[in-house]
Amino acid sequence: MDFSFGTVAWVLFFIAGVLVFKTINVVPQQHAWVVERLGKYHATLGPGLRWVVPIVDRIAYKHVLKEIPLDVPPQVCITKDNTQLQVDGILYFQVTDPMRASYGSSNYLQAITQLAQTTLRSVIGRMELDKTFEERDHINAAIVNAIDESAANWGVKVLRYEIKDLTPPKEILHAMQAQITAEREKRALIAASEGRKQEQINIAAGEREAAIARSEGDKQAAINEAQGQATAILAIAEASAEALRKTAAAIREPGGSDAVNLKVAEQYVSAFAQLARTNNSIIVPANLSDISGLIAGAMQVVKSQQKII
Repeated sequence: MDFSFGTVAWVLFFIAGVLVFKTINVVPQQHAWVVERLGKYHATLGPGLRWVVPIVDRIAYKHVLKEIPLDVPPQVCITKDNTQLQVDGILYFQVTDPMRASYGSSNYLQAITQLAQTTLRSVIGRMELDKTFEERDHINAAIVNAIDESAANWGVKVLRYEIKDLTPPKEILHAMQAQITAEREKRALIAASEGRKQEQINIAAGEREAAIARSEGDKQAAINEAQGQATAILAIAEASAEALRKTAAAIREPGGSDAVNLKVAEQYVSAFAQLARTNNSIIVPANLSDISGLIAGAMQVVKSQQKII
């Protein structure tokens, strides 16, 4: 009898422990648990220590509220110019309403994946092959907008979609590589021609500037030379005038006339010597011993020479 009572006590204690264990629940951070009471939605348990009624309540769904990456399987899409293109992408989403995520769809992960694939095929089908490589951001934004509208009924927020890889057929890929090579060669030739053009322009500009500089130098040199000649002529004229003023002053002094007559005689003799070496004919006085006649003759010679000049 004691053995039976002890056994029952242990069984009751075990059942009580199980009930207590089922009653107390610890929900982790960034998690949400959906509780059903008698098969019907009852509450959503947030992070922390939570209590449920054993047997009556049941934790039906457990959701992670963190941002979740979802790998979208690769698929073949047909572009607007009838080219096959294999596209591989990844989708980022977050559960925002645990109740809707539990009852809005039987499998929201599969629903999001299928919707992403169909939307991707639709967007790619409206674009040409070259545009698909250039407008990845447009494709990503279009897929996010299309999925997010439907995913709101499933308690899910689609954050972004990223294309991982765009793979065209090998033939198209080779043709694209050949086109890229030709385009690069074209740009290289254009760059080389532009360089030669700029070189010619620079040379012409340099020669023009050099010619201008030389002409400016020649002009300045001519100006300087002319100014130097003018200065020299002015100095000579001033010196001659000063010499004449001094000569006139000397003539007015006593004995000045005699000195002038002597100077004229010397010039006469010199002029006669110069004329003797030429074919010119002159008239000389008959009486060379007459000094006054010599001077008068010299003066006559000087005056005749001045007339000739």
